[in-house]
Amino acid sequence: MTHQARAAEPGLRVDARPSMPASGPLAGIAQWIMLSSGIGRLAIALLAGALGALAMPPFGLFPALVVSLCVAVWLLDGASAGRLRRTLTASVVIGWAWGFGYLTAGLWWLGAAFLVEAEEFAWALPLGVIGLPAVLGLFYGAGFALARLVWSQGAGRIAALALGLAGSEWLRGHLFTGFPWNTLGMALGQNLWLMQGAALFGLYGLTLVAILVAAAPATLATAGTARGRFAPTLAAALALALLAGFGAARLPAGPDPVVAGVRLRLVQPNLEQDAKFRPENREDILDRYIELSDRAASPDRTGLADVTHVIWPESAFPFLIQRDPKALAKIANALPPGKQLITGAARAEEPLPGERPRYFNSILTIASGPTLGDIYDKVHLVPFGEYLPGPLDAILRALGLRQFVSIPGGFTAGSRAGQQILKVPGLPPVAATICYEAIFPSEIVPAAAAGAPPPVPGLILNLTNDAWFGDTPGPRQHFAQARLRAVEEGLPLVRDANTGISGVVDPHGRVTASLPLGVEGILDTALPERLPGRTLYARLGDIPFALMLATALTFALAARRRRA
Repeated sequence: MTHQARAAEPGLRVDARPSMPASGPLAGIAQWIMLSSGIGRLAIALLAGALGALAMPPFGLFPALVVSLCVAVWLLDGASAGRLRRTLTASVVIGWAWGFGYLTAGLWWLGAAFLVEAEEFAWALPLGVIGLPAVLGLFYGAGFALARLVWSQGAGRIAALALGLAGSEWLRGHLFTGFPWNTLGMALGQNLWLMQGAALFGLYGLTLVAILVAAAPATLATAGTARGRFAPTLAAALALALLAGFGAARLPAGPDPVVAGVRLRLVQPNLEQDAKFRPENREDILDRYIELSDRAASPDRTGLADVTHVIWPESAFPFLIQRDPKALAKIANALPPGKQLITGAARAEEPLPGERPRYFNSILTIASGPTLGDIYDKVHLVPFGEYLPGPLDAILRALGLRQFVSIPGGFTAGSRAGQQILKVPGLPPVAATICYEAIFPSEIVPAAAAGAPPPVPGLILNLTNDAWFGDTPGPRQHFAQARLRAVEEGLPLVRDANTGISGVVDPHGRVTASLPLGVEGILDTALPERLPGRTLYARLGDIPFALMLATALTFALAARRRRA
């Protein structure tokens, strides 16, 4: 049955007509995609989504997202005829398949974590590599269905897709603890000029812009006037040029100023994950950290004499260092007076009678002495990696299963209400994050207490351990996402990773110093100053994004009414 015949069926919504293709090779491809059905349609959607993943770090091929989203538009065009229930069902299935392809191609490297302790976790590898994208693909199915509800012909459908997809990406980043990894806005968020827009409207604003720009060329294959076909693509090119122009103007000609009297030493030990948490390696691991910390970074420097702060990565030790006087004494002997150590470490709290011990994934500050200073406990834990979600905890443990991290009962989350700015002598106030906390745009700076002014940190600190994922795109994607937080907040980022990528990023997103993935080394570096004042995003959060969504909805509805 042709689209024209199906459009005559009773019970259609107003303007359920598909956008018909024009003539030419591109129009022929669009028509073929629109007329696809069944398994063929699902295969096209899945492959288009997988192609879109090439726009993410470390590849950064934005044209791949253009092709991917143009195909998505034509697939939704093909689902635009029929009764409402049938149309929405088709849209959900297309969106799920597109999202499944996108996430599987972008997150396949998660499988490496299941092979670190293969004898215990290899059986679950398909659950991470296929199961997670299959579940998260439902967000894209919902986004495609929302887009279809306000679908129309011409440019209006591009706004509809941006509304549905950007909204679903925001939900993916917030619901069920959230997982905003490889949000579509990262297609623009890895380019130095284009990422500056995050200072205005954050990652999700970049996401909406990326969808609008990448999907606009789909109209080139639509019948109608030349103006109707070409105007959306020209508008998208203009929007991209304006965003790049804003970014170029925002970037200063020279380097950002640095904080006086601060010299950081980032230690990247490059420890393999399968050896890192074996208690029998405790002495060797601690000695390795100390030896690296005291190593001269260049011939004209000696030991720790010219640094003020030494930084070690997440969960640096396979033991509870605050309960080990011998280890603390060894660190104290290595730290000259006045120097500070900032390190990731597991820590435990003494239980109340009748309770089991509580373990935290923490950042500790240690001075010579040794003196334990301020502590930050990780708030946003990784489900199944650091704890088993509540409803599944008892069931999975009864089956003899556990989370990846070998901590009895898993880690306990720090109190969000008590989340504090980390205070480190000699440093500006620190917005502390551990591991993937740095991928959440809204969780970098703690919320202000009732009646108090908002906290004003001077830097973002991210300690992480990406050794779970080896030499794959995962660690590179992690670094790129953490880097964008610096632009959003107008704060420098200091990132120390066990196997890399470690580095310092200034508040404009420029990498001032770094160590590559998979090498052992140290990095001596200054600390850039924060930007004066606060960025628009730091002040308003996702309010600008909400206004952008409302604008897309208004445009989509207006286009739909004009076509009715």
